[in-house]
Amino acid sequence: MIRRAVLLLLASLLLCAGAGQAQAAGYRYWSFWERDAGRWVYATQGPSLARPSDGDVQGFRFAVSEDSASAVRPRGSADFATICAKTPARDGSKRVALVLDFGTPSDAPEGETPPAARTACARVSPDATTAEALASVAKPLRYDTNALLCAISGYPEQGCGEQVQQRQKEKEKPAAEQRTPSDDGPSLGLVAGVAVVVVLGGAAIWQVRRRG
Repeated sequence: MIRRAVLLLLASLLLCAGAGQAQAAGYRYWSFWERDAGRWVYATQGPSLARPSDGDVQGFRFAVSEDSASAVRPRGSADFATICAKTPARDGSKRVALVLDFGTPSDAPEGETPPAARTACARVSPDATTAEALASVAKPLRYDTNALLCAISGYPEQGCGEQVQQRQKEKEKPAAEQRTPSDDGPSLGLVAGVAVVVVLGGAAIWQVRRRG
């Protein structure tokens, strides 16, 4: 009976270790951002409704995210002056700086490779939407029947906001922080705990046999 209890406890601990690797549902899509005081802020309107002003910086990032709170920001810190340096102002138009981040290979649909991130300066009419600015510099665009932006410059070739599985609470980190020993198995504390249980369990079984 004691041996059985120890084995059950060990199984529970190993299940807890696996729970740390639980998979969470996410969605693969293009997120839309606006630069505010040097920081990326998730846009409150879709690109077909947003009407940026001359001098605005807006960004798009392709990635797998659970929701807007966990969405991954565009990379890079180029400002309007840098992006639109070679696009002079012109009467009757506005300039919008766009940052296009096609994401990482881990976020790409199977069989596809993300293009390199780039920037573009769109010169459009004063009342143009972000979608119109994007179309002027990053064709072809692809939308679904609900007007969800599916592809920029033809990427990705297929899919649109599909659900995928990802590691729970996994965030984009610098390369040096992307993987740690705990990413591939139980933590050191858990292993130590299992070892203690094994020792105690073995001692208990030995005591029972000795008494017998």
